[in-house]
Amino acid sequence: MSITNQQVAERTFLRQLYADSYYPDHVLDQGRAVLLRLCERIETEQPSDLAALYVLTHAATEEFNSLEDAFEAAGSQIETVAREEIAEDFWFVASAYGFPDADVEELIAPREW
Repeated sequence: MSITNQQVAERTFLRQLYADSYYPDHVLDQGRAVLLRLCERIETEQPSDLAALYVLTHAATEEFNSLEDAFEAAGSQIETVAREEIAEDFWFVASAYGFPDADVEELIAPREW
């Protein structure tokens, strides 16, 4: 499935992290894929309210949790800069799909990073 939301299609997810050699591109590619899958799920399932959106973002956050080992194996980690960039991208997704009032902390509530 290709993304139909133009804002999302034009977004470079995790842009700041790709610009920093501390974060390995091959792991960032996995994180970018998580965000794109989230967008695909939102377009497919069309959550009608914040509660339904949070179910989808929590599942994507769990996927990011599972990337921690990959970051560590590559000599990196999800630390402050990465946490903020990831959270910003989650909020961007929520906003782009009509949920600008989504609480960023709730979007990523199950995070372990």
